[in-house]
Amino acid sequence: MEPIVPEVLLEQARLAIESDRFKKPRRCVVCASECAPNSNEGLCWVCRRLKFRMIRNLLSALAILAASVQAQPEFEVASIRPSAPLTLDFKAGVHVDGAQVSCVQLSLRDYIAAAYRVKDYQIQGPDWMASARFDIVAKLPSGAKPGQVPDMLGALLANRFQMKMHLDSKEFPVYGLMVGKGGSKLKASPAGAAADNAEAGKSEVNAGAAGSNGGTLIDMGKGSSVWIGNNRIEATKASMPRFADMLARFTDRPVVDMTEIQGNYDFTLEFSPEDFRAMLIRAASTAGVVLPPEAMKLLDAAPGDSMRNALETIGLKLEARKAPLEVVVIDHMERAPSEN
Repeated sequence: MEPIVPEVLLEQARLAIESDRFKKPRRCVVCASECAPNSNEGLCWVCRRLKFRMIRNLLSALAILAASVQAQPEFEVASIRPSAPLTLDFKAGVHVDGAQVSCVQLSLRDYIAAAYRVKDYQIQGPDWMASARFDIVAKLPSGAKPGQVPDMLGALLANRFQMKMHLDSKEFPVYGLMVGKGGSKLKASPAGAAADNAEAGKSEVNAGAAGSNGGTLIDMGKGSSVWIGNNRIEATKASMPRFADMLARFTDRPVVDMTEIQGNYDFTLEFSPEDFRAMLIRAASTAGVVLPPEAMKLLDAAPGDSMRNALETIGLKLEARKAPLEVVVIDHMERAPSEN
């Protein structure tokens, strides 16, 4: 008797049973749901969509990052030349007037501090960066603002000095500038509203220092300045953060403002001749000046009481602390820039 079902149909049924259509459905490797048809990744519909969305978002983020890197502001043109040797009569600082930027007698360490908006002690790199001084004359591109100058300096250092760096965090022994037990004795600077408004209306930026046999004047801009000479420090329109930065030049560790005092103040600090001389020696050493052993002996021999006594006259004190601070680590930097 012939089979009821033809042999050809039986063979087709056998092949169909063995085909993927009748096998147990594969499970998603992520959520164990049934896999999407023709999914080579072993993913369900939902996980496939999440995967594609993640890739799309990643590509968008990379595109934004690339655009930001390409949009990093740079000077239109810049000239870099070694600074003249320092003398007793000197001028140093930054001057921005319109599209012109002029930096005079600044060390590579100064430029790095300005570019990354950190203090001198937050830079880790070769010691020679403190003594390698350069003058920079640059032109801002059309539409640029003075506030973009630090970013342009960073790009200039990377392009011309082949600087490679990374950011890190480090705990520093610091001095906290604090209010003394008797409270602050500071006197606020006169308002001078008209002068302040006139200064604020200018696009010009001036910050620098000038020295002579009589002492050094540090101009911090907008009427704020510090005179250092004749065994005294005279501050005009000085804020506490700026005063702390200035004090750090004369101490053996960074100074951080912890007074929480707002506003600007005028005051005078007086020191003994021995301590004042030691302060100047320490400031010169911090700035990268190579000093003879005799000078360092004078630094060690100074009593060191004048700083504490002077700060007490304005109701402030220095207290030893520890604080975590961001640091700029210089991995590589050429000693001389590429050609102008």
